[in-house]
Amino acid sequence: MLRPGAQRLWSRGLRGSPGLPRSVRGREGEEKLPSSTEAKWKDTAETVVIGGGCVGVSLAYHLAKAGMKDVVLLEKSELTAGSTWHAAGLTTYFHPGINLKKIHYYSIKLYEKLEEETGQMVGFHQPGSIRIATTPVRVDEFKYQMTRTGWHATEQYIIEPEKIQELFPLLNMNKILAGLYNPGDGHIDPYSLTMALAAGARKYGALLKYPAPVTALNPRPDGTWDVETPQGSVRANRIVNAAGFGKELFESDLDRIMDHVEAAMEMVPVLKKADIINIVNGPITYSPDILPMVGPHQGVRNYWVAIGFGYGIIHAGGVGKYLSDWILQGEPPFDLIELDPNRYGKWTTPQYTEAKARESYGFNNIVGYPKEERFAGRPTQRIGGLYKTLESKCSMGFHAGWEQPHWFYKPGQDPQYKPSFYRTNWFEPVGSEYKQVMQRVGVIDLSPFGKFNIKGQDSIRLLDHLFANVIPKVGFTNINHMLTPKGQVYAELTVSHQSPGEFLLITGSGSELHDLRWIEEAAVKGGYDVQIKNITDELGVLGVAGPLARKVLQKLTSEDLSDDVFKFLQTKSLKMSSIPVTAIRISYTGELGWELYHSREDSAALYDAVMDAGQEEGIDNFGTYAMNVLRLEKAFRAWGSEMNCDTNPLEAGLEYFVKLNKPADFIGKQALKQIKAKGLRRRLVCLTLATEDVDPEGNESIWYKGKVVGNTTSGSYSYSIQKSLAFAYVPLELSQVGQQVEVELLGKNYPATIIQEPLVLTEPARNRLQKNDRKDKP
Repeated sequence: MLRPGAQRLWSRGLRGSPGLPRSVRGREGEEKLPSSTEAKWKDTAETVVIGGGCVGVSLAYHLAKAGMKDVVLLEKSELTAGSTWHAAGLTTYFHPGINLKKIHYYSIKLYEKLEEETGQMVGFHQPGSIRIATTPVRVDEFKYQMTRTGWHATEQYIIEPEKIQELFPLLNMNKILAGLYNPGDGHIDPYSLTMALAAGARKYGALLKYPAPVTALNPRPDGTWDVETPQGSVRANRIVNAAGFGKELFESDLDRIMDHVEAAMEMVPVLKKADIINIVNGPITYSPDILPMVGPHQGVRNYWVAIGFGYGIIHAGGVGKYLSDWILQGEPPFDLIELDPNRYGKWTTPQYTEAKARESYGFNNIVGYPKEERFAGRPTQRIGGLYKTLESKCSMGFHAGWEQPHWFYKPGQDPQYKPSFYRTNWFEPVGSEYKQVMQRVGVIDLSPFGKFNIKGQDSIRLLDHLFANVIPKVGFTNINHMLTPKGQVYAELTVSHQSPGEFLLITGSGSELHDLRWIEEAAVKGGYDVQIKNITDELGVLGVAGPLARKVLQKLTSEDLSDDVFKFLQTKSLKMSSIPVTAIRISYTGELGWELYHSREDSAALYDAVMDAGQEEGIDNFGTYAMNVLRLEKAFRAWGSEMNCDTNPLEAGLEYFVKLNKPADFIGKQALKQIKAKGLRRRLVCLTLATEDVDPEGNESIWYKGKVVGNTTSGSYSYSIQKSLAFAYVPLELSQVGQQVEVELLGKNYPATIIQEPLVLTEPARNRLQKNDRKDKP
């Protein structure tokens, strides 16, 4: 029970807290905030940062320290006035996401030396942290996280109950099974951290102005901005919105969290005797998926954001460095697409955002499974034309606002979503869908693809500048990659040349606005005369694949679909059952197949026509889980897994798609030539492993002779060889076929063998072999 009159639950950076440097305290223990009113106003700036919380100040610090002149930060009231001032100040190396581990790591290493650099106390303490497992499934989660730790710099260990009690004797050990221990975790005073970053920013030449509320942002034709404040206007080459909700607090409402408070007291019994002196109930920004939005925004030139931080203290240092490097170097320093502000679009309504934010906050401490789905706020307004037709037959996944079938269930099969670290209820249905495509014909809804129309007199020149492969001839399609200036893989798209100078570009659902922004920026920067239109929501896409695909579709069209007339990677406009479609002979399954692009309103009618036509052939549905198995067996790379801004196309095995000898000086060409001349240090390989009841997902550690030497990028169970299959990056000297390594899965290392890829030949490759065999026979 709480003591009568107890009022303090926690103090999160409150005024007069012990971590505040003496220079900002008054005689009564109240801090006196440094005033910036005497600083000289600037009419122009290279970068204007809006918002004086820890994230905004960190960005100003990093930009100025890196040498950028004329960095101006504008804060409407005082530094730390947002959620920073009442933040808990936790600093954790731990993060379940692979990329954000890098952000956490940099932040902590910066905070360790910031006081020495700036002369400002930061109140940083690193006692370490232990995450507690009281259930077997939580122990599995810890093992899952340890699997992804070996190839990162962070120290992290699973420890036994005896070690936990030694490190924290106050804990009730009755239910403790294990702990996840991070020795370098700790806490920092948010106010002092922000003031130290501010001191550093000023030291390197940045101007921090407050109070200076921004009253208007006016874009100019040349891409610059006029930033209006009551003190005057600033002309900025770019702006970064790092704003939050002010210093307001809500009324205390301890009853809402009493269940959690009492659980904490049960876990640490000494808390039952503690006084609650004060209660802080303050607002913190939460995005729908609990991750912030960081980077340039699509559709607005030179407008960047660093907003939506639920954990701004630990993210501030790393995000400031990440954005500073991106701004100064013209490309992100590493892959962090999960924070891309362009992952949200017009479908992200206030109603959806509220539902997801509540869900995300409530799910803060639930078990994090692979293939996790969260269902609040769904479906959005972005439902495709097949949603009502398929929703009762399958388990849907969420893809950039869309609902897309992951797997289908039959009568008598368990239809529930049952995530697990082991093989679960969708294992057998996915195997059936795999056989459906390999042996007969399957249909898949691919409507979430990002789709762009590009045309104009400079369209070919623009695409030749953007893409590393050649531009296909009219009536044909190819796979093409956009590279960064440093030669990394920014995106993978299919490019279809529909009519002279007019193209249809297709990308993955999660890359829609990410890729569109890159294309639009290149078009503006180069002054290309083109029209670029996002037609993602206008078109539905139906994939039909399998050895009987041609036989089924031929019933619906008068167009000749024979192999000699409708070749692999050819594209044609035709009618299927009187419905206009753009048909592309391509399939991510690697089997005979077509993608049928059509008006979204025609999706249900086209689907019904295809399913009716395929009854004799035993046609059926398949989902994205089965497609992932099929593409892995064919050794098809996936953007975001095998290739991203952390990889170059040569180490990813994409040489076939990169034409260094083409005349156009495409982005990244010169860097790639240098990479090739220096030679590679690692390479992507395919490997197989025999496991028990668990399969690789990606990001697992690769071991060789007792050391971590690489990581998987994606994986699954292969129904053709009945073993696990994975892609992995390993050192060049370990990349030969037949090489033995080990893959760590849930606390156990499994022997793995590098194989010749692909495991299964694609349909076009099999056809070529058959034709060659016939030619060789007398």
